Amino acid sequence: MRATTIHAPFDMRVEDVPDPVVVLPTDAVVRVLRACVCGSDLWAYRGEAKREPGQRIGHEFLGLVEETGSEVTGVRRGDLVVAPFMWSDGVCDYCREGLTTSCEHGGFWGSVGYDGGQGEAVRVPYADGTLVQLPADAASDDHLLSALLTLSDVMGTGHHAALGAGVRPGSTVAVVGDGAVGLCGVLAAKRLGAERIIALGRHQARTDIARRFGATDVVAERGDAAVEAIRALTKGQGAHAVIEAVGTEQSMKTAVDITRDGGAIGFVGVPHGSGTGLDLGVMFDRNIALRGGVAPVRTYIPELLPDVLDGTIDPSPVFDLTVGIEGVPGGYKAMDERTALKVLVTN
Repeated sequence: MRATTIHAPFDMRVEDVPDPVVVLPTDAVVRVLRACVCGSDLWAYRGEAKREPGQRIGHEFLGLVEETGSEVTGVRRGDLVVAPFMWSDGVCDYCREGLTTSCEHGGFWGSVGYDGGQGEAVRVPYADGTLVQLPADAASDDHLLSALLTLSDVMGTGHHAALGAGVRPGSTVAVVGDGAVGLCGVLAAKRLGAERIIALGRHQARTDIARRFGATDVVAERGDAAVEAIRALTKGQGAHAVIEAVGTEQSMKTAVDITRDGGAIGFVGVPHGSGTGLDLGVMFDRNIALRGGVAPVRTYIPELLPDVLDGTIDPSPVFDLTVGIEGVPGGYKAMDERTALKVLVTN
């Protein structure tokens, strides 16, 4: 089969690799119909996250089950399924508590020795605990497939941030970050009943999507100017709930500074930078809570799926460039150069 591999910074290749097969009785093999490139993939692309030469990559995909191991009972050949960005066994203590990203037997797609999502097929460990079945007729609906694909990561991650920030009906929410996760955070906040949603961003194509997703205000400033603008919009108080979807020291500092006393920050931006941006003294004095981390999207898929299927939420606009498998390296380049927000990969 064809699959995307990474060999060095900025050196992405689509190569012939062995077809995946069932190795363990709990495995399944899924033929990928849709995959995508994640903003977090760019850290490997830029050389800021270590990868072995030739390692697979990609962690968001959906497709059709081609083969199952003898112990798999939850899915069968021909089923349309979506995979969260980590596999999990579904039965360990962490999985039963909903924290599937801490599964005792879990792992990330594209880890050394495992398939990545940006290929033609994937061996799925612990298929029963990992895969979520989708309606069969969705396979013929391109638009719906794109929306469903976001459940593998960005929509669930935006939802995780909104929950961590304590978004509730009638609340004021600010979203730091105009990437796909931040935009899905806007959509998640709207879904949870936020009355006012302030999106921080300066790229009109992205802020247009934010408004479409439910943002009531857009702040283009950064740093201290952004803080002043948001406080001006909130009677000097700041937002009840702040979603941090970037992961830099500056973005976290901004998140703290725009949070209302007694409010909370939901952080899902993968941390990268020289420091945390946190001043615990400030957070203590102002009773600011901080919750978040790696999103257990497998837990959220059953909750979010009905709303995607009936059109209550439609995260598909985060995809603004579509490529075939051979075009994936160009997709990375487009996202790195910010000429694309999020790249959809079709097989």
